[in-house]
Amino acid sequence: MNKYSDISNGISNYMVEVGKRARAASRIISCAETRDKDAALLAIATALEADEMSLIAANKLDMEAGKALGLKPALLDRLELTSKDIREMVQSLLEVAACHDPVGEITELRYRPSGIQVGRMRVPIGVIGVIYESRPNVTAGAAALCLKAGNAAILRGGSEAFNSNHAIAACIQQGLAISKLPGDAVQMLGTADRSAVGDLIRMSEYIDVIIPRGGRSLIERISRDATVPVIKHMDGICHVYIDDRADFNKAIAVAYNAKTQRYGTCNTMETLLIAEGISEQILPVLVQMYRDAGVEVRGCNQTCKFLSGIKMAIEDDWYTEYLAPILAVRVVKDIEEAISHISKYGSSHTDAIITQDYGRARRFLREVDSSSVMVNASTRFADGGEFGFGAEIGISTGKLHVRGPVGLEGLTTLKFIVIGDGHIRI
Repeated sequence: MNKYSDISNGISNYMVEVGKRARAASRIISCAETRDKDAALLAIATALEADEMSLIAANKLDMEAGKALGLKPALLDRLELTSKDIREMVQSLLEVAACHDPVGEITELRYRPSGIQVGRMRVPIGVIGVIYESRPNVTAGAAALCLKAGNAAILRGGSEAFNSNHAIAACIQQGLAISKLPGDAVQMLGTADRSAVGDLIRMSEYIDVIIPRGGRSLIERISRDATVPVIKHMDGICHVYIDDRADFNKAIAVAYNAKTQRYGTCNTMETLLIAEGISEQILPVLVQMYRDAGVEVRGCNQTCKFLSGIKMAIEDDWYTEYLAPILAVRVVKDIEEAISHISKYGSSHTDAIITQDYGRARRFLREVDSSSVMVNASTRFADGGEFGFGAEIGISTGKLHVRGPVGLEGLTTLKFIVIGDGHIRI
């Protein structure tokens, strides 16, 4: 909770105060030198390392409460904060600090016939509201990216991670204080009241963009009710298509990793598509591996015909983001049918093809309309850290402003600049 927070006058008044302070801080942070922003990130990383035991203790309270409330395993998996998770948060902060600062970068500077030069400058968006569920590590990652990109951030984590989020936010405030940057540059809302979200997404005077991360119901509610622009992250119904010209060993490795490396993430494969010509060769091997890993396989008619003990998939399975050890499998005629399936049932998140055919790989890259499209690689690579952004604030499945993992550049915008030398228009 920010030191200035005062909820006693009511949620709406409190939110207006938070918004005013964020707007004021955004003007300062937008002009901050790269070295000062990086110093803040390094100080936050040091504070997280030093407070590891306190962070784990706070998270334990959330985990116990979550289990008592009957949270699903996927949510508990996202909620848990281990020593490894804290090390990864620290490493992410270090990586963001090491990233190139995009703010102030001038591109496309060209002379016009009039003699003026016209170009574009990358600038901060302003104030970013981040609304998220579970995942306490988002608190550190979102703060780091917003700060480095010169934005102020208002963070609203889920009530299930209240203690964890505020313990991390305290470390962020320590880092900001040490670096002499305004504490209001990152504000964690001090209330779990749902009405605060309703106010946040309508505060267009103070908030420039909202980034929601969570389940479909949260995203749909915010997209429906917000008057502030929204960068959406919808379901991760990710596909891997094994082409009949795939390398057998590569196909096995990628399809297995894409599902089993971690179940509760948006870039986990939920549907496996296999070309008819290779299905009888590869499916028995893969299905046995999935069974050994405890994955329930739900198959199409053709899959169930030559493999026993497979649950028949229904239409809803193709639309489902399981976030669990469940996998839908469909045999398709060829790449064209695979692309058609993805077009109908996919969520524009991440889809991959396994093939040794260059032409088919190029076609898949061109025709599959998703924010990340991969060739011979696991969908689990669709991640800001893996893409070299240091971290991500979410994965945008929309098409405007930014698409895919949202890193530093995604948290900036462009303005035109004109350079002259006393030029006048005639």
